[in-house]
Parts: sequence; structure tokens; C-alpha cells
Amino acid sequence: MTDALVIGAGPAGLMAAEVMAARGLSVTVADAMPSVGRKFLMAGKSGLNLTKDEPFDAFLSSYGELSEPIVAALRAFGPDAVIDWAQGLGQPLFTGSTGRVFPTVMKASPLLRAWLRRLTGAGVTLRTRWRWQGWDGAALRFDTPDKPQFLTPEVTILALGGASWARLGSNGTWAAHFPNAIAPFAPANMGFVVPWSDHMTRFFGAPIKSVALHVGHQYSRGECIVSKSGIEGGGVYAVSRAVREGAELTMDLRPDWSLDRIRAALAKPRGKASRSNHLRKVLRLDPVHLALLAEFGRPYPDDLAPLIKALPIRHAGPRPLDEAISTAGGLRLDALTDNLMLRTRPGVFCAGEMLDWEAPTGGYLITGCLATGRLAGLSAVGYATDS
Repeated sequence: MTDALVIGAGPAGLMAAEVMAARGLSVTVADAMPSVGRKFLMAGKSGLNLTKDEPFDAFLSSYGELSEPIVAALRAFGPDAVIDWAQGLGQPLFTGSTGRVFPTVMKASPLLRAWLRRLTGAGVTLRTRWRWQGWDGAALRFDTPDKPQFLTPEVTILALGGASWARLGSNGTWAAHFPNAIAPFAPANMGFVVPWSDHMTRFFGAPIKSVALHVGHQYSRGECIVSKSGIEGGGVYAVSRAVREGAELTMDLRPDWSLDRIRAALAKPRGKASRSNHLRKVLRLDPVHLALLAEFGRPYPDDLAPLIKALPIRHAGPRPLDEAISTAGGLRLDALTDNLMLRTRPGVFCAGEMLDWEAPTGGYLITGCLATGRLAGLSAVGYATDS
């Protein structure tokens, strides 16, 4: 018997379990995978960027357009609250030069272990290899290693994740249980496919440094990487939403140089030098810059300077959904009340990446998952108390 059931043991589900257990509910967390928090642990391999330490209005604006329930969740549990929460779990943090906040140990496992100790200490029961199969009347059905299980908790939190990194448990198959309430899934924070010509093969894996990406009014100075399949990296992810939606992607190969300075450099006598050597010398371009210029710029125009400042990066669309860092689309917010309860199933609340919202890299996704998990948990407590 359990008062509250949480399906999905990622950050959103565990936060919902924490707030419900702290308020006296008997909580069970069920997850389909053999262990909990697998995508959370994968995020920790690159340092576990928990949140972004910046003024809240700037923080909120980085998400783009958000539905009011997500905004309310973030206002109630924003960057400062995330920092306090992690430190309360005994995890020292530091803030990088760009405002990104990380555990000092630069990984997720110590935080997750401390969190699970606190949850089990509060009486939360964890069930792994429990795969949710939908509803059977009023009961929630699970396939488990032993036999099917049917649970009828007073309140339920669905925190089922997005549709990327299926091997970690986020495969989006849960969407079949909401046939009329799903915004189509799309990759978010992803690279783009480029069918490179043969001369680019020697640059696979090479970083593209000291460049800027432009997409409309968006501007990104983050590092990019030439991969076998295309172009990726933090600089690309920062503008990936607009590119996915059809905006043109251009690269400034010399972002700190004005157009006039580039023209003046190009006007220097070339002598017997090849075009590539001349460009390398007068513009201080690296070999990968020159390769990209040849890949996307030929045939070269007479006035090369504007091309140096806005090299069009031609691509064949986003990398596959399962390779994306996160997911756009999911359960539409109009299927929920403002406190994240399903309109068609009273007592069932939803949280995390399964909802139709999108976050850039930089700590925004984890903060949003924690915040919506907290809101769903508090809403469930209120529902259970009033029932």
C-alpha cells in the first residue's frame, strides 16, 4: 500500500518523492530501468551543470516562450533554491566564469547517492525494473520481474522523461497512453548533419575555436566540433532550436575583427603564396577554418570579407532524436491544470522533461525538471490532503 506513487526516477520524479515524503505521505518510486537516475548520471560525465547563477529574469528568458505552470515552478524553485538544495545534500559547488554551477567533484554520483540516502531515510520505497503499462481501469499496471502489479495510490506523479537516450530509459513510448495530448517530439540541444566532402575527413573530431555562430538575432561564441556526422558542440546547441525551426546558420570566422579590418588584411600583397597560405597568414586562420571556408564558401566571391564574417553552414537537418541531449515536445500543457494535474485523471500529476517545454544547455534543463517535480509533488500533497 502506498499513498503516493512516482513513476520515473529521474530528477523530476525524485524531487516529487522528496517533497511528498517530507509532508508525511507514504511514497513509492517505480522505474523501468535496473537502477535509478541513469540520464542524470550521464549528464554528470560532463560535469553535471546543475543550474545557472544569473539574475532571475535573464535566467527565465533563456528558455524562450514558456507556459505559465512552468514559469510558476521556476519562480518557486529557481537557481538559488537549486544551489541551496544541493549544498543541503552535502555537495560543495562552484560557479564557473560563465555562471554555470557544478558540484566541485564534477560528477553526479555523489549527489545522487546522498539524495537516495535522504529519500530512503524518509521512508521512500524504490522499485526498479517496474515498467508502467498504462491504466487498467483505475489501477496502474506494471510489468515487473516477478508478476504484473496493479497499484491504486491516492496520488500519482508521472515523471517519464523525454524521448532521447533510449538506452538510459527515456524512450517516449509512454506517449501512446496520451494519444490526443502530445506535441510531436523533436530533438533539442543537438548537432546537425553535414554531408562532408572528402577533404574534411582529416578534421573529424577537431574543435572549431574562436568563431561565432549567428542565427537571426541569436549569437553564440561557444566551441563547436567537426564530427564525422556533421557539426556539434555547445556553440551549436545554443542556437539549435532556431536552426531546427528553419533559420539560417552562419559562422563568423573572425568575430573580433571588423569587416574593414578583414578587407584591409586581404588587400595585402599575396606574392607567390597560395590563396590558403595568404588567408592563413593575413587573417590568422587555423587549418580547420580554412577547410570550412573551402567547404561552404566556394566558388569564392571577389569580395571575400563578407563571407569570412557570415559563412553559411549548409546542413541536412538535426541529428536523430535519440542522440539529442534533450527533447522538445511531449505532453501538452493544455492537458494539465495549472498545478500540473491531468484534466482527465484527477490525482495524477506530471512533471519533468515529458512535458512540452524546452530548455537550452547551461543548467536550465535540470533546474526545470527539479522545479516541475517539486510543483507536482506539492500539488499532489494538496490533493491528498483535501480528498
